[in-house]
Amino acid sequence: MTNVILVSFDTTRADRLSCYGHFRRTSPHIDQVAERGVLFTDFFSPHIPTFPGHTTMMTGMDVYAHRVTGQLHNYEPTEGVQMLAEILQKKGYYTAAADNLGRWFARGFEAIEPYGWDTADKNHWRKAEAVNGAVKKVLTSAASQDKPFFLFFHYWDPHTPYLPPAPFDRMFYFGDEKDPDNTSMDAVWDFENFKYYFSEWMPDVTDIEFPKAQYDAEIAYMDACFAHVLTQLDELGLTSDTLLVLTADHGEELDEHGHWFDHHGLYDTNIHVPLILSCPSLLPEGLRVGGLTQMPDLTPTILDILDLGHIAQEQGMFGKSLLPLINSPASTQRGSTDCIHITENTWMKKRGLRTHQWKFIYPLEVPDLHGNSDIELYDLLNDPDEQVNLVHERPEVVARFTKQLEDWVAERLTATNNEDPLPLHPIPLRSIGRSMDIAVPRDKRLTKEVEKPVTDESLEGGDFIGYEREEGNTTSSSHNP
Repeated sequence: MTNVILVSFDTTRADRLSCYGHFRRTSPHIDQVAERGVLFTDFFSPHIPTFPGHTTMMTGMDVYAHRVTGQLHNYEPTEGVQMLAEILQKKGYYTAAADNLGRWFARGFEAIEPYGWDTADKNHWRKAEAVNGAVKKVLTSAASQDKPFFLFFHYWDPHTPYLPPAPFDRMFYFGDEKDPDNTSMDAVWDFENFKYYFSEWMPDVTDIEFPKAQYDAEIAYMDACFAHVLTQLDELGLTSDTLLVLTADHGEELDEHGHWFDHHGLYDTNIHVPLILSCPSLLPEGLRVGGLTQMPDLTPTILDILDLGHIAQEQGMFGKSLLPLINSPASTQRGSTDCIHITENTWMKKRGLRTHQWKFIYPLEVPDLHGNSDIELYDLLNDPDEQVNLVHERPEVVARFTKQLEDWVAERLTATNNEDPLPLHPIPLRSIGRSMDIAVPRDKRLTKEVEKPVTDESLEGGDFIGYEREEGNTTSSSHNP
């Protein structure tokens, strides 16, 4: 029987991997997996951020079925929705994970190896090496038993703070990130909700190309560490008969839409993620599959490859198996859908539609984090970077998508017999950042007297994933959620 290893590279944009065309060679080892497997060029994670992204990844369901819309730990998946580990454990698989999400993500795993990383060095964090320590134990245990296995590995490196260790810390940046004559970070330091958080891990930075380069460096560091996992698979003789699935829960905004260094906003920067499948004994080599595909398709695809596709139908999974696209090269540009329904409940609450040509974004709360109250419409064929909002120029398209979005929600609520979760589930956080006593950017606008320490503005039940907070912690860290 075929083994399965699902790897989530948290916060990893597809277009920042070199196998997806990035101008920097960030991912040579991931690229090698793609060369010997199948790469989906237009794969999207429609429900962001981390919790809904991973819940969708592991259930084959959309938010209307599993009802996990954001980082609210008191809203668990609907009763009866099974995680992939639960399904495979019942089918005789040994299930184990190197992960720290806990909660419902632990369901179905016989063993979970946690990890944490040293944060004493404020400038360099070795996250992936800590994950690798847990991965090595999980792989060794899986190889020492007789059952086929399903393993889940979760890496966090491209998530803020971007603190790649040496020598990766200067891999892609060669200038002076604190050049007093560079003003490209001014808008970042003007953003009240995040500026104090940014000052904690990139104080005095003036060049916006620096954090962008450090994001890429985090991917390169993670990729180099992941090479050790590939080597261990080879040494254990597991590569040929193991389905290796590489993906991400969401992407990251860098400097494209004035949403800096976080994953809010339903732009392709946040929802276009990698999907690479490799299994030398089962899947073709070097295949690139186009057409729209999406995260709900992932669990049905894994089950189908394992000859368990009937379970996806029995469970009423929303996604479709991608195996027919792999097995029929002539249809690789068709994809699994013509329209993807997208949602976020991060710092902002929105939903929309993504087709081959159009992106339609509809706000559920106004104004949003950035003071925007507009519906957004982008012609992706002529404006792939989503820079020109055509909401006023194309009212007929807006009307069509508004109606289609309303119909979509109504149909899903009828099909799932649930209430609409997005209006019900509050936004978990409004701002993040600690005291101004630490070093801050040079701009005098940030050095005015602060009457009281700045703290995270956390709503009840909220959870910020990704950063070890200082004393007086009101949120969770990525390695101790």
